[in-house]
Amino acid sequence: MTRQPLVARRAEELLGSAVVATAPVAGGDIATATRLRLSNGTTALMKTLPHAPDGFFAAEAAGLRWLAEASTDGGAHVPEVLGVDHECLIIRWVEPGKNSVDAASALGRALAATHATGAASFGQERDGFIGRLPMPNRPTDTWAEFYAVRRVLPYLKLARDRGAASAEDAAAIEALLPRLADLVPEEPPARLHGDLWNGNVLWGVDGQAWLIDPAAYGGHREVDLAMLALFGLPHLPRVLDAYAEAAAATRPLVEGWEDRVALHQVFPLLVHACHFGGGYAARAAEAAARYT
Repeated sequence: MTRQPLVARRAEELLGSAVVATAPVAGGDIATATRLRLSNGTTALMKTLPHAPDGFFAAEAAGLRWLAEASTDGGAHVPEVLGVDHECLIIRWVEPGKNSVDAASALGRALAATHATGAASFGQERDGFIGRLPMPNRPTDTWAEFYAVRRVLPYLKLARDRGAASAEDAAAIEALLPRLADLVPEEPPARLHGDLWNGNVLWGVDGQAWLIDPAAYGGHREVDLAMLALFGLPHLPRVLDAYAEAAAATRPLVEGWEDRVALHQVFPLLVHACHFGGGYAARAAEAAARYT
């Protein structure tokens, strides 16, 4: 590790500890990631994004801290927030390792505990971000309403505006929305990671799975499970089995949840359509059409 003076100086201002060395970290497609070694022995990850949208890193830091509250009761591991300002976030470093069956089972149990910690409402007190996109979080009374007006419709409109979704795609997706209240069982709000795809599960050398880059809010727990399945996760069946077993002790998953996976994938597919175009909106429309 060498030392990048500008990066080190900014980290030192936030942390109050000297930075001994820095090293670039590959993998991020939004922020620049740098590994820091501090004089107090701490290793940290610093994410920077010049001219970041207002509240961008503050929202991520708040989400990590909110999820960390559940960790004390057996919830999923998340990195500790060490410092944050308008253009950067510093978290404790998690040394990457290999996935394992045992870690996958532990993740399932821990995710069930995080969800069970609950939330005050469907939504969150502040708006957030998912990827580069703003994410509206103003609470609503029911999950069906929240999923329709805060998750599906904003990104469907944006996808249409960007030419990433056709009129036929939009019609198929809009036809799903009036049926949501009948399709999705009512439950109290769960504490969600909110962007729980494979890339946001970090398998640590400590044998634990860590959740990173949250877009956290109060929502229906089936959303996190659906996102885990969207792009594949190592040992996913073990994660889901362990989750269902742990949840059974307090609030079992409602029968038919596997049949609702595609329903809760409409939202992340639309987010991908907004970010990347391609065939994601058509996939969202195909998913929606299964329920109409």
